[in-house]
Amino acid sequence: MKTLVPQHLARVKPYKPGKPIEALERELGISGSIKLASNENPLGPSPLAVTAIAASTQKLHRYPDGGAHNLTAALAEKWNLLSDGIVVGNGSDDLIGMITRACLLPDDEAVIPQPSFLMYALAVRWCAAKPVFVPLNNLAVDLDAVLNAVTDRTGIIFLCNPNNPTGTYFNHTALERLIDELPDGVVTVIDEAYAEFVRADDFPNSIDWVQSGRPVIMLRTFSKAYGLAGLRVGYGLMPAPWADLLHRVRMPFNVSIPAQMGAIAALKDSDHLHKTRQAVHQGLAWLQSELTRMGLTFYPTQANFFLIDVEQDADELFEKMLRQGVIVRSMSAYGYPRFIRINTGLPDENRRFIETLRSVL
Repeated sequence: MKTLVPQHLARVKPYKPGKPIEALERELGISGSIKLASNENPLGPSPLAVTAIAASTQKLHRYPDGGAHNLTAALAEKWNLLSDGIVVGNGSDDLIGMITRACLLPDDEAVIPQPSFLMYALAVRWCAAKPVFVPLNNLAVDLDAVLNAVTDRTGIIFLCNPNNPTGTYFNHTALERLIDELPDGVVTVIDEAYAEFVRADDFPNSIDWVQSGRPVIMLRTFSKAYGLAGLRVGYGLMPAPWADLLHRVRMPFNVSIPAQMGAIAALKDSDHLHKTRQAVHQGLAWLQSELTRMGLTFYPTQANFFLIDVEQDADELFEKMLRQGVIVRSMSAYGYPRFIRINTGLPDENRRFIETLRSVL
């Protein structure tokens, strides 16, 4: 008799996002909380995007442009790429799901550094394929180990750069060596959700491999630096044949009218993007200087977040800070039971984090 739930789905543990601030405040009976747990933009969205989103509400009785033509054209201009190599999704998660559905058969393998973004393994398991995990080396993605994990069953390699949750990165030379040595037919997915915050001069220029026609898919998002996490807009840049394949598994009307119009406007607001980077980099410098004064170990980052060794059980510290209205991310589920991850906030939020951390340690 056929089972009600396929075995490969019965083994999947659903993704558990952090609770909204409002829900936590209701549960704990507190108010005025701050959230530094989800790597969001402390400045919020671009004013141009807010105006465009408000205007879009007059069209909510219409279906969205299923091909996101105006947004795709704006991205093509930004990246000097033909529109037929761009696929837009309901956040990067949507793109990751399209990629696994298009590129993996049951029992195929996908190589994934661990820990990294949890959605890679989930999307692989949805296809009854097998995630092959490669441990990090000193918190960094080990591209040599990734290459050694490739077999004749490997369909995809997922690489998050900078890596979430560690904030480390691999450089252009290392990525070039990996791509050159990969067997034909292995798709390299380079997720650059945090690339706008990178300051390293040798960060890979992934678009070069996309334009070369190699099986490379570069993912970007409007959720982080552009401050549109609530709208869910991500996109992938890839050779046209791979884009055509993803469109075959893409759900119709997958990006809403407000999301498309907001993203187009956000792309035009270079001033807001500059202010965001400036605020994040200044916040990182201040937070890390205060942690140094406290004698705590933290780790270098190329993203808008970083790891802190709190020298005690991270879950317990998370609960203590939560009850004082400061929401951070415990890294125990990622295999780092003494670490928390925080993103930079506004100056007042950063100060409150440091004051609360001092009080609970």
